[in-house]
Amino acid sequence: MSKVYFAPARAMKWRYDESMPGKLERLLKEFHLADYIRPDEWVAVKTHFGSEGAHRIVRPVFLRKVVDALKSIGAKPFVTDTVRIKALDYLEVANQNGINHLSVGAPVVLGDGLYGNDNIMVKAGEPLGEISIASVIHDVPAMIVCSHVKGHIQAGYGGAIKNVAMGGVSARHRECGWKCGRGAMHTIGEGELIWAEDQCELCNQCMEICPLDVIKFEEGALQWDANECWRCGRCERVCQSGAISLPKDNERFMRALAEAAKAVLGTFNAGKVIYINFLTEIQPECDCMPVADVPVIQDQGILISDDIVAIEQASVDMLLKAPPLPQSISEEKTISKGDDILFKLSGKPYHLQIENAEKIGLGNRKYDLIELK
Repeated sequence: MSKVYFAPARAMKWRYDESMPGKLERLLKEFHLADYIRPDEWVAVKTHFGSEGAHRIVRPVFLRKVVDALKSIGAKPFVTDTVRIKALDYLEVANQNGINHLSVGAPVVLGDGLYGNDNIMVKAGEPLGEISIASVIHDVPAMIVCSHVKGHIQAGYGGAIKNVAMGGVSARHRECGWKCGRGAMHTIGEGELIWAEDQCELCNQCMEICPLDVIKFEEGALQWDANECWRCGRCERVCQSGAISLPKDNERFMRALAEAAKAVLGTFNAGKVIYINFLTEIQPECDCMPVADVPVIQDQGILISDDIVAIEQASVDMLLKAPPLPQSISEEKTISKGDDILFKLSGKPYHLQIENAEKIGLGNRKYDLIELK
C-alpha cells in the first residue's frame, strides 16, 4: 500500500508545533524531501492563485513552508499556475490573495506564459488524443502539487488530480486553440455554447465572468466569439436560470481528468512529483469562481504522499466521514452525516476520476495512513 502522511487540523496544545504551519513543517521533515529532490534542482510548487472574490486557496503561509523546506535541501523552488484569466490580471489576483515573491519566498510565475499559449503538445490517450502541457511544467524536473481540497460543480471533487489535469494544461494552443487545451476536457464535440432565450433573465453574469470578454448582448440577444472562447464553462456555472449550457458528458470528463493528469505527470521522471492536499476551508465550489461560499465541512488537516491516487482516496475518505457544517449549503440540500456529501452537492460521479487514475497506472487506492505524532 502507498503511504499517506497526515497532520490533523485540531490544535491540542498551546505550542507552535501544534499549529497548522508547524505541523506542515513537521510533515515535510518526516517525508524526507531530499529522497526525491536534488540540491540545485528547480522545483515547481504548483498551486491555484484563486480569483477576485475567491480567497479560500492554499494560504501563502503554507506555500512559504513548502518553499523554505525545499530551500533547506538546496533546491530552487518557484510558485506557479497556468493562465485562468488574462495573465496580468491573474498575477494581480494572486497578489491580492497574498501570493507574491515576498510572501512565499520564491518567484511567482505563469506556467504557460503571459498569453497562455506557451505549451507543448503531449499524447494524452482516450478521449483527449493530445493536449497542450504548460511549457514550464513540461520542462521543470520536479514538482510539488499543493492542492486546496473542495467540492466542484463539474468534477464533484477538486483535489490533486484536478489541480494537475486542469492546472498543468493550458487553456489553448497557438494552432488548435481550445480543442488542444483544457477546454477539451470541459466539453465534447465542437463545444458550441447553447443559449435558451426564453430562460434568460438578462442578468449579465455570464458576460461579467467571461475571462476573455467574448460574450456580449446586442438587442437582448447573446453573442459569443466561438474562435476566441476557451470553453472554460464559467458562463454556464454562473447562469442561475439555466439559460446557458455547453455539451458535456460526466463520465468522459472524469476519464479526461485522469488522462490529462497522466499526460502532465508523464513529463516527469519517476519519483519527482510530490502531492500535498490541504483539507481546509472546504467550500462547495472551485477557487476559480468570483465568490467563495462558506465551508461545508470542518477543516480536517494536511496530507502528503508521492502517490496521487492514494492521497486523493484518503482525502475523499476523510471528507465522507466528516459531518456537514450548519449554516452552509449542506442545510439547503438537506445533507446529513453519513451522506455522500460530495455527490449530493454536485450530482457528479466524482469517484470516477480517482478510479480511472488507478486504472491507467497513476497510483493505488489502497493506502497506509500515517498520522503525525
